[in-house]
Amino acid sequence: MNTIDFFKLQAKNLFRDFKTQTTQFDAESGNDFYEYTPKYFDVLGLILDDYITDEDNFTLMNAQHLIARLVGFYKWTDMVKASDAELKLAKLLFDNLHKISAEEWTWYVRGVEEDNKLILDADFKLEIFVQVFANVDGHKSDFMDYRLIATKEQEIDIEVADVEAVKPVKKKRDVQIKTLPLSDKDRKKFIKTANEVFETVMWRMEPDHPELTRKLWDAEFYIDKVLLPELNLPIGREYALSLIDAFLFHYVLELAVKADETAETLN
Repeated sequence: MNTIDFFKLQAKNLFRDFKTQTTQFDAESGNDFYEYTPKYFDVLGLILDDYITDEDNFTLMNAQHLIARLVGFYKWTDMVKASDAELKLAKLLFDNLHKISAEEWTWYVRGVEEDNKLILDADFKLEIFVQVFANVDGHKSDFMDYRLIATKEQEIDIEVADVEAVKPVKKKRDVQIKTLPLSDKDRKKFIKTANEVFETVMWRMEPDHPELTRKLWDAEFYIDKVLLPELNLPIGREYALSLIDAFLFHYVLELAVKADETAETLN
């Protein structure tokens, strides 16, 4: 299923939910009101947040526009005309609405662009989203997640897919970091992880001045002065290590910008 077809499916699911509308009577106020029994989307939440403004005239086309808005587009036709990278990002936004809303993502991107005095293209935005949000647990959006069931469950329900049962994986208890500084053993592990992630980020980013960027990189400084002071203790050690992968992309981007500025000065 391609991305546009996926979002067409979500619009159909939303419209199905809306069509569960029934009229009820409120004896206290003497007025009629609508009730819904949705399966896929929180229809009432969408109404209260003004995504649905006319309960008497809501069409499948309205549902398509609404789905497009939830993933950062102004309207459905903008989504249809979007690039491959923009559609991939839209799908990731939909899958991670519990972590970050389209509005919060827009603010995040704007902050990165203002801090670094640059404009991010679609591929760069996609890369950042994957590194900072999609691959990292622990984020929680301040906005409402209007999805009622997981994306995969929706596809299975509609397409009646045959899915092999997956055995549950036993998770190890994450050792807690309760105080700073880190033990020597943990600090070495954090520094080693930072250096490994740095190399991966450099490979993906391909900065214009890699050698200057490398000279600015100091794993010990990053761990001791940048990452650790931002941790809210207690925190799981493995989760804290995962934050390196989540946040280092933005930090290396700042180093790359500084390297560009240094190169201009030298020239």
